[in-house]
Amino acid sequence: MPIKFKVIEKGQPGVAGGGTKKFYASASSTGELTLEKLTKRIEQNSTVSGADIRAVLYAMVEMMQESLEEGQIVRLGDLGSIRVNVSSNGEEEADKVNAHSIKGAKAVFTPGQRLKDMLKNLKYEKVS
Repeated sequence: MPIKFKVIEKGQPGVAGGGTKKFYASASSTGELTLEKLTKRIEQNSTVSGADIRAVLYAMVEMMQESLEEGQIVRLGDLGSIRVNVSSNGEEEADKVNAHSIKGAKAVFTPGQRLKDMLKNLKYEKVS
């Protein structure tokens, strides 16, 4: 099934009035896979009960959170990995960089090889 995309117009960032505007493709979601739906799909394809699947998924989130807080990279096999990345203010001298320089953090997901291969082979369809 092709990935649906729509066309959006964007201006130049940081330019008053948007500057020169161009048109870009933007992926258009066709829905979402909730934890409940994911649990049911896994349950249909395995001998594990839905309650056990949910318990494992919720425990996995807790363990991932603890590991990320400890500065570890969480590797999830074929799925990929998740790590913490920080953004900071630039300082004039290296010794001036400290915890107060950090503006924020985000979780960065890097897909595994199977997902990377899937992304290379996607088909696309324009929607109005």
